Amino acid sequence: MAKRKKPEGIFGSNIPALILSNIGYLAFLGGLALVYIGNAHYAETNVRKIQTLEREIKEQRWTYMSLMSENMHNGLRSEVMDRVKDDGLRLHRGKPKKVIVQPSDLEPLKIPAK
Repeated sequence: MAKRKKPEGIFGSNIPALILSNIGYLAFLGGLALVYIGNAHYAETNVRKIQTLEREIKEQRWTYMSLMSENMHNGLRSEVMDRVKDDGLRLHRGKPKKVIVQPSDLEPLKIPAK
């Protein structure tokens, strides 16, 4: 009867020699794996920062729009009239008057005439 051979696996009995002969390649693959993991963490951090900034931009846009709306409302003629009514100012309905200044009126102020 013939002797049975031991199963040696896929690579044979010299697996440690195979690993040692390709140690440079295995180190390169390990380095690539570390770079890949680091890049994934860096990308996730950047995504979180971007989402935070987008939220802040959205809040700032809401604030800007509400301030612009309030400013437009406060700039209406009726709103301005209501605010200055307490100061004794009122709307003048007539034509505008031209103010004429004589050079003699400017001498005490020491403003040169044009």
